[in-house]
Amino acid sequence: MLSEIFGKSYLGTEDAFAVMDRAEELKLQGRHIINLGIGQPDFTPAEHIIEAAKKAINDGPHGYTTPNGILALREAVACTIQENHNIEINPDNIIIVPGGKPTIFYTIMMFAKPGAEIIYPDPGFPIYKSLINFFGGTGIPLKSHEDLNFSFRSEEVEKLLTPATRLIIINNPANPTGAVIPSQELEKLADALYRYPNVAILSDEIYDRILFEKEKYLSFLNFKDLHNRLIVLNGWSKTYAMTGWRLGYGVWPPSLVEHVTRLVINSHSCVSGAIQQAGIAALLGPQDKVNDMLRTLNSRRKLLLAGLNTLPGFSCVNATGAFYAFPNITGTGQTSKILQKKLLEEAGIATISGGSFGQNGEGHLRISYTNSSENIQLAMSKIKQILK
Repeated sequence: MLSEIFGKSYLGTEDAFAVMDRAEELKLQGRHIINLGIGQPDFTPAEHIIEAAKKAINDGPHGYTTPNGILALREAVACTIQENHNIEINPDNIIIVPGGKPTIFYTIMMFAKPGAEIIYPDPGFPIYKSLINFFGGTGIPLKSHEDLNFSFRSEEVEKLLTPATRLIIINNPANPTGAVIPSQELEKLADALYRYPNVAILSDEIYDRILFEKEKYLSFLNFKDLHNRLIVLNGWSKTYAMTGWRLGYGVWPPSLVEHVTRLVINSHSCVSGAIQQAGIAALLGPQDKVNDMLRTLNSRRKLLLAGLNTLPGFSCVNATGAFYAFPNITGTGQTSKILQKKLLEEAGIATISGGSFGQNGEGHLRISYTNSSENIQLAMSKIKQILK
């Protein structure tokens, strides 16, 4: 059978796409669906981004670009990192890719092998564990704590580090919890990692601009002494509402740049030139629409958190990053999968089971507030009726 080519390894999936597909099926049946499941902004990119793409399509060139991305875009990324984190990055260490997942894929491909341990967030983005399993590594779940707003204790992380550890994955701000790691905990973790020079770090910072309550944010890029084994993932999908444009980047250690470039050449060759021009416009152009989006998201966040904590059997800690809440639903007496299905099929509310994000996510739902305030209020009302 064709499936045998994968041997004993397997690829997982993202339940968010399955829920989205089912929600669309129900819409086609005439049902009114409020989608609080999908992890993408319900905004459009700023007009100057769209115009930059149009101009590039009209004017060309229309051929291949360099595999690692056009220099002007890599320079724009380096400039943005300098502005946001006060860190100088050589544009030659930046590789442009179609979205965020290729950076995850290439990183785990490099470090996962039989006997190699990879520490990953649990609950966390399900693709981490999926690829660790697929490439034959041993996944070591890093549990976050609800009483710490789903952050972690650095001393617990250090206890997971062993001579077999090859990679640690950190997602900050976090999907699915909306957690932002306190700066002091990240500093303590960095101090611990200095003592483990054979451990590489993948820092997924795709939500780094989506912060609320004047949350202080510390990037792993701020730890210069770790740059020789640090890979940072970021992109345009969340901040600029460009999920479908498939544009992301990785900041790589100089020693790995050539290897990653070869992986690019052997897989997708390059990213569309027109999309890269739009990426330049997004980074270097006006940020008004980003700021407007953040204000709107923050208003919805407050509305959602207040609503969730009035639902019978629900409790929700304060989520200050990304655009997710991760309420505890154990008081309902239902599993997260059963409640996810019931809310969609009976109430028309799409959410994602916490168990979809790892064993430590069970007993929770991921709820995205990338929907209108009116729909969030209506969803809270419908959920309350279902729970009664």
